[in-house]
Amino acid sequence: MDLTSPGVAAPTQTAPVEAGLHGRVLDHLGTAICGGEVAAGSVLNIDELVDRYAVSRSVIREVLRVLASMGFIETRRRVGVMIRPANHWNVFDPQVIRWRLASAGRIAQLRSITELRTAVEPHAAWLAAHRVDHDEASDLVGLAAKMWAAGKAGDEERFLDLDIEFHRRVLRASGNEMFVKLQDLVAEVLTGRHHYHLMPHHPHEQALQLHADVAQSIQRGDGDAARRAMVQIMEHAFDEMSSIWEQNLSPAPHPA
Repeated sequence: MDLTSPGVAAPTQTAPVEAGLHGRVLDHLGTAICGGEVAAGSVLNIDELVDRYAVSRSVIREVLRVLASMGFIETRRRVGVMIRPANHWNVFDPQVIRWRLASAGRIAQLRSITELRTAVEPHAAWLAAHRVDHDEASDLVGLAAKMWAAGKAGDEERFLDLDIEFHRRVLRASGNEMFVKLQDLVAEVLTGRHHYHLMPHHPHEQALQLHADVAQSIQRGDGDAARRAMVQIMEHAFDEMSSIWEQNLSPAPHPA
């Protein structure tokens, strides 16, 4: 079977239902693969999937097409649809990140993305200090002030939204189109930390101050100070997560 070819189109009136079924099956299979419940080397049987999820073959074909595009599966002659090892996955896909955060590999995923952020975001802040325009810089300072207020008030939902937007703006202000493409990954890891209770209910004052320091350094055009403050934000995030993991979670195995 060619996983890249489109399946038979569903009638117009059933398209929303098919789309909903597709999403449900895709999320279940994706999370199971990421969590190791469906191990690398396993073979998926289309008829069994149709029976298990009580959906049409066209829905299963579309799910497999998406999984193939993410590097999760491949079709082998005389074998069938086989699960590929994790080193073949598109780990930059936000949906893959979401599934890994929902799986037993959550801690490894959080650690991996935080390490990536530590490598990228400090330099993005340095670039932003040299490339941002006056209005963007002022908006960033204002955003940091709103974060401070939301953090002090204990408004977790608003703080999360502002935190995501702050880091999005720093990446965009860097002027590097490849850095900008990482903003959805950052949003996923910040959302995941919040959803799985891997961040404090009240942000530490040091973290709030560091965001203000990044914004003000960018506004002043001081790239070195902006980079130092962003490094400290990343280090602080590692410390927060490590502390919460040790208190509340048993270590999760690294994905294969």
